[in-house]
Amino acid sequence: MKEIKILAILVFFSVVVYWGVEPYAHSQMHAHHEPANFKYDDLKPLVKKGDAKKGAETFLAAGCTGCHGLKSQNMPAPMSNADASAAYGVVPPDLSSAGYLYDEKFLANLIKNPTHALKLEHKYNDTKPYPMPAFYGAGGDMEQEVADIVAYLKSIAPKEMSPKEAFESACGRCHDMKYDNFFRTSDGASLEKYLGKNPPDLSIMIRFKGEEYLRDFIDDPQKLLHGTSMPRVGLTEKSTEEVVAYIEKVGDRKKDERKSTTINVMIFLAILSVFAYLWKNKLWSEVH
Repeated sequence: MKEIKILAILVFFSVVVYWGVEPYAHSQMHAHHEPANFKYDDLKPLVKKGDAKKGAETFLAAGCTGCHGLKSQNMPAPMSNADASAAYGVVPPDLSSAGYLYDEKFLANLIKNPTHALKLEHKYNDTKPYPMPAFYGAGGDMEQEVADIVAYLKSIAPKEMSPKEAFESACGRCHDMKYDNFFRTSDGASLEKYLGKNPPDLSIMIRFKGEEYLRDFIDDPQKLLHGTSMPRVGLTEKSTEEVVAYIEKVGDRKKDERKSTTINVMIFLAILSVFAYLWKNKLWSEVH
């Protein structure tokens, strides 16, 4: 009976620490923020229905190919990665998969006002402009032209992408994944000058931060690291899940094995506890 009381006391204090102290400590060390919802409520919605065919014409007329490639449409980037890094600080993305990866409202706002869409207004302004210029129209109704460009990008986008492809397209210009022998396409020195510091290798980031943190950070970096130079990525919830899945696959390859081992260890300890209790009773019964 005495042992049961001791066990009850241990369980009680464990519950108090787990449900009381730990959440409080977490709340003090990590400021509360709204979880990722991928709605981009601060951005203006698309107000018109786009025409993909007209969008292809506007995409060319607006000069988008001066910086961006479309490999899927046999339009290579106008500069090499090294030259683009030196010119812009970071390699402009190939837009072949933009319509799949990115939220359409984000894309529309990115075209019209990149600094606001990316949440980098604290870093770029009129005296220090963002490398990507805002689109002010190609001679017609600007809202319609933007909707047409978005429709075009969506029309040429792949129907599906693997987690690795999603990561490389969305994150691979700035971040390495050395555990998978993937290295960013932008030059490190140019990138450090552009951002203020070199973006981290993400090989084991899942082990440091966890899946929930990565989802929230991708959705809105400013919520978790105010003043960071990392732009809001603008991914859809689906493409975010794919990026996180790839980061987890590379950085936590033993996750499933670890979970199964944990269960087996707990079963072993439970059985061992039963035998230890019976053995203890037998020994003390002989003493008495």
